[in-house]
Amino acid sequence: MKYYDLTKEERQSFVIKMENELMQDLESNKNSHILQYSSNEDVYIRKNVSNILGKIYREQSLFKEEITQVAVQLLENGDEKVRQTAVYILGEIGKQDADPVFDYLEIALEDPQHRVKNAVMSSLKVMGQKNPQPTLNFAKVFIHHPQPEVRKKVIHGIELRGRTHPEDVLPLLEELQDETNPAVRKMLIHVLGQISYKKGCLEKVTSALKTWKNRELVEDTIPYLLEVHENYPFSALNPEEAKEYLKTNFSEFNIQL
Repeated sequence: MKYYDLTKEERQSFVIKMENELMQDLESNKNSHILQYSSNEDVYIRKNVSNILGKIYREQSLFKEEITQVAVQLLENGDEKVRQTAVYILGEIGKQDADPVFDYLEIALEDPQHRVKNAVMSSLKVMGQKNPQPTLNFAKVFIHHPQPEVRKKVIHGIELRGRTHPEDVLPLLEELQDETNPAVRKMLIHVLGQISYKKGCLEKVTSALKTWKNRELVEDTIPYLLEVHENYPFSALNPEEAKEYLKTNFSEFNIQL
């Protein structure tokens, strides 16, 4: 039975059971329960592993080294689900201590399986929210990775930080304004839109884009900025306000809004 097939009360009991069993593993220097849950077909159970171990890591310093070593060991496992869980654990560690996890995230970025690479993106997102500066430093290196898929994952990974602090990620995104890979370029435009809708954010994104040299990219981005405001009823500006703002600030550009 999958995690969300359980009732709320059953899920709560199941999580308590997991917490007890994972703690047993840490105390006995074993990983039988950790490995069992990390290889589960249900991604929500695998995510529970990282959430539980991450909470223990941040709240009980006694097991920091053990949890880090568990993540490293899982990252070497032949099962891609286990390696994905390892990356999730690294992300939870990185919320507090980023430097110890970067070498392993770099390894995960080279993993042949997409779900492991996707987990790096997810981990960068949560790390960027809680521990932004080292995470952005890591991203700055890997946004120029020779593999387009890696560049795409890293760009996506800094999106959440950009939603609340666009000024932190806009300089990194600017470095990719001449990106030629269609998928990476599309992700760049996507992230620019996603960091534009909160209060004061469209102004920051607009101010930055007006200084970018790649006019074609900017012209392709502007309609998406408006689309985000049309699709998100919780945007700081309503669609008409956003449209008027964009038309005023990009009047010299060749765009149709």
